[in-house]
Amino acid sequence: MSAVAAARSILTRLHEVMASRLHAQGKLNQVVDIIGEALHSEVCSIYLLREGMLELFATRGLNQSAVHVTRLAVGGGLTGTIAQNIETLNLAEAATHPEFQYRPETGEEKFHSFAGVPIVPRERAIGVLTVQHTDPRRYEEVEIEALQTVAMVLAELIHNAGLVDDEVADGAEFRSEQEVLGGLQLVKGLAIGQAVFHQPRINIEQTVAEDTEAERQRVYMAFDKMREQIEQMSGQAEFGVGGEHEQVLETYKMFAYDEGWSRRINEAIDSGLTAEAAIERVQQRTRMRMREIQDPLLQDRMHDLEDLANRLLRIVSGQLGTAASVGLRGDSILIAKNLGPAELLEYDKRRLKGVVLEEGSLTAHVVIVARAMGVPVIGRVRNARGLIREGDELLLDGDKSQLTVRPAQSVIEAFEARFARNREKQAAYAKLRDVEPFSRDGQRVEVMINAGLRDDMPMLSLTGADGIGLFRTEFQFLVSAALPRRDRQTRLYRDVLEAAGDKPVIFRTVDIGGDKSLPYLRSETSREDENPAMGWRALRLALERAGLLKVQARALLDAAAGRTLNVMFPMVAEPWEFDAAREVFESQLAFLKQRRRKVPEAVHYGVMLEVPALAEVLDLIMPRLSFISIGTNDLTQFLLAADRANPKLAERYDWLSPAILRFLRRVTEATAGENVALGVCGEMGGRRLEAMALLGLGIRRLSITPAAVGPIKNLVRQLDLVEIGAAMAGWLANPPADIRATMLQWATERGIDVD
Repeated sequence: MSAVAAARSILTRLHEVMASRLHAQGKLNQVVDIIGEALHSEVCSIYLLREGMLELFATRGLNQSAVHVTRLAVGGGLTGTIAQNIETLNLAEAATHPEFQYRPETGEEKFHSFAGVPIVPRERAIGVLTVQHTDPRRYEEVEIEALQTVAMVLAELIHNAGLVDDEVADGAEFRSEQEVLGGLQLVKGLAIGQAVFHQPRINIEQTVAEDTEAERQRVYMAFDKMREQIEQMSGQAEFGVGGEHEQVLETYKMFAYDEGWSRRINEAIDSGLTAEAAIERVQQRTRMRMREIQDPLLQDRMHDLEDLANRLLRIVSGQLGTAASVGLRGDSILIAKNLGPAELLEYDKRRLKGVVLEEGSLTAHVVIVARAMGVPVIGRVRNARGLIREGDELLLDGDKSQLTVRPAQSVIEAFEARFARNREKQAAYAKLRDVEPFSRDGQRVEVMINAGLRDDMPMLSLTGADGIGLFRTEFQFLVSAALPRRDRQTRLYRDVLEAAGDKPVIFRTVDIGGDKSLPYLRSETSREDENPAMGWRALRLALERAGLLKVQARALLDAAAGRTLNVMFPMVAEPWEFDAAREVFESQLAFLKQRRRKVPEAVHYGVMLEVPALAEVLDLIMPRLSFISIGTNDLTQFLLAADRANPKLAERYDWLSPAILRFLRRVTEATAGENVALGVCGEMGGRRLEAMALLGLGIRRLSITPAAVGPIKNLVRQLDLVEIGAAMAGWLANPPADIRATMLQWATERGIDVD
């Protein structure tokens, strides 16, 4: 009998058994007999996870007295290894495996061959199905596939029969006790809310097909729809060079049209599975293969296939929406493996209080948007979707990078008290909205905000900021499915300028590429960058794609007609790059004048100083500049060779390093007396202790997140800038062992709040 025929025969008989009125134990006893007979195995056993141990629940061939007596730890013995690693074992001689454990009560010493597969309902093993034979032989691949198919159906049947604990069947390790999970701080802040899954789990209600041909047609239709979606994604870019915008979709296309993948799904349907169960069956096999792959490139490709399988499963099941389409019902904390910026923006901002990601990094697009929205985020929370249940109460502490799941009442009360203190502070800061930030010695400091979305503009008046020191134009590109057309860009920029009124707005030209790659616009070079932060990105990419920068220049000039336009170019390393970018704007300006179109009253050009090399040629470029904004995020990682997304280098990525501070002092000295405004638009300026250092270095313009405006205004009003300037000069002349601690002590002694 072929594997397909054997699996189909087993599924049919299993369905009959589980639909019968037998008690649970009687059903399992019949199940092992059916499987053993169909596969001609002398032993067939089922182990289920109960109270953290794998318990022998039913067997054909081993001693019946061992049933409910033999218990194995997860990770112990061959069966425990299968459950822990969610892997398949196929051994001609079981005793030769290093994890083999002999259990005398089972009477298994006369059996040599061994094969076992995990029973996995939702990415976690709830049991193990094993077969054994007296003769030393490896089971054929077709037999293993039959076992894997049967194990998948068993997962549903075991769950429905109530044979394992509910928390085990649901794939969660904890259901009622408080659990504290650690992660990576992505966006600071506190949040309280109920867990909501970004992509609600798809529950496969029926695994055994009633009409095989009908299931096959459902899969064919789902494949057609999925391929159509991918083709639409490929064709959405409005312009590109040589079709390069489609390169990122090549792997998706390869899998979407892969005959081997569709054939495996069809074979699973032939064995008697429904369309959903067949896709899940093949997906489980993919997951097992992913655990065995060490090559990062191959892992990425297998992840692509996993994502594509999820898309196919949602299409065939008709469950296409995310939690955003259903709507949030109360204060919610979103749980996701990963998240795109456009997906985040779909959620109701009044009810979305925080985000927890299983993946995520400091430079991810969604983190940039979340920070702008004021939504705290922690990432790299391992197995979050397995440990958290939909609706669980959560306390998200973005400051400490912790997530408390199902907190005790005393923990909630302490967290709420801390939350209340934060709100009191924020209320006090809000009162500074209309107060100008003058220092104690009478110096005025400009406090501006960073923005990137139309929805950010109300924060300008709510915070009382002096203007927008950095408008990230790439946000519109990051949240779009295709390259934004010129008229869309113009509308956004015009809306921003009108909302700002008489306050200045500095538009940074699009900073994409490298770590901010777009699915519809990616060059071959950036795709291969080993270090994206230093790769083909920002102005480098924009100058290569003249059409991209030209369209943005025209949009900005049109939007600023009759006003002053401030344009800043990112990632400038040499003067000629600035000159080339400015020439694109000047040529578009000349074109508009020639057509007698209304143009800006003035165009001021500036650069972001984030590449250290630019500091060495400031004297050459300053005569052509109106302003310089220091981008401390990239500048710091370039100077210290410390990737800010690498947890191992977190302590080395220090804005208060004497090397960083001395570099910044050189820049302030180089620009002193020049007709060029100098500011900082990185995160460093939004942290009170670091901002104190910047003010001590002579910097008088800070562009920061809206949430930091009140605290920084408060700081400025406490400081004597001459005094902190003198202190900074002394510390940099002879740096103390811990300059951060020294500065903190200095502030504490003077009653200056820098927390």
